[in-house]
Amino acid sequence: MNKKERLELERLAAQIRKETIREVAIRGFGHIGGSLSVVDMLAVLYGKEMNFRPEEPDWEGRDLLVMSKGHAGPAVYATLALQGFFPMEWLETLNQHETRLPSHVDRKLTPGIDMTCGSLGQGTSAACGMALGTKLDGSDRRVYLCTGDGELDEGQCWEAALFAGHYKLNNLVWFVDYNGKQLDGFTEKVLDLGDLTAKFKAFGFHALEIDGHDVEAISAALDLARANKDKPTCIVMNTVKGKGLPAIEDVELNHHINLSQADADEAIALQQEKLACIEKELQNV
Repeated sequence: MNKKERLELERLAAQIRKETIREVAIRGFGHIGGSLSVVDMLAVLYGKEMNFRPEEPDWEGRDLLVMSKGHAGPAVYATLALQGFFPMEWLETLNQHETRLPSHVDRKLTPGIDMTCGSLGQGTSAACGMALGTKLDGSDRRVYLCTGDGELDEGQCWEAALFAGHYKLNNLVWFVDYNGKQLDGFTEKVLDLGDLTAKFKAFGFHALEIDGHDVEAISAALDLARANKDKPTCIVMNTVKGKGLPAIEDVELNHHINLSQADADEAIALQQEKLACIEKELQNV
């Protein structure tokens, strides 16, 4: 990846963070922590990796994203709006009456959502089914799945992992948002996951661990996934829950919280500063 490509992805990530914080602040509460931890992944997927057509959300040739941790909807919505799937003004209606952007992602309501998710674990089975179906169709479409680390407490996730390894779903990329926290606290206290990379390898995956906030590392991991022809890929992303919102980054229980306008304004200003620096660098590339 050259410098210009990296900066463009970092710019998209900063824009997604800013809009995610802004939309949650309008309501004053929401699933902000786990939304912000997957922003950089979304920037790489929608800024470089995936094939899609915003003007034709149901295009049959599109790659698919299953956000199994459906509560990360605010970040997905910000991404889709920035890419032109629907007007930016929709973000102001997040989780409000008659909105098309509910708390958890819903395929029937929001253009660009490929799987309705909310009950944790269920997206894993759906993603595996999508991946197998596209292979049987002879299609080169790829399926991207994102789960939280706390979500892996669900047995269904490991049934899906066993299935994916057995059927050698090399068109499936499974991201784990390893931010170390879940609804009830730190994951290692609730149910220690141990060495996730080793676990997924044991289930037949090509697995690797990266910095989940480094767009170059995410992109390089996806390149390795494309080069891998005989296994599904798991990318364990070490992330910070609430990344980019200083007021909550160190808060243990930051899964679903109140967000003051003052804290939101501070974080938005930081993203604006970052964007200004990126634009200045881009002018010199």
